[in-house]
Amino acid sequence: MKTLRDVKIGESATVVKLHGEGAIKRRIMDMGITKGIVVKVRKVAPLGDPLELTVRGYELSLRKSDAETIEVE
Repeated sequence: MKTLRDVKIGESATVVKLHGEGAIKRRIMDMGITKGIVVKVRKVAPLGDPLELTVRGYELSLRKSDAETIEVE
């Protein structure tokens, strides 16, 4: 299983499934990350956390722990 955390800088991936429970899953969906959406990794902070993504035309920062719950292809 490939997660959003595994995507390299400058690459895009399509969301296949959101893993996780309750409030965390709902928060990720509220940010616009849903099944079938293309997500591009713009950059990663110097210490590796958080990731900066482009989702639905806007920039979004996401923790690595949250990125591990997003399955992509």
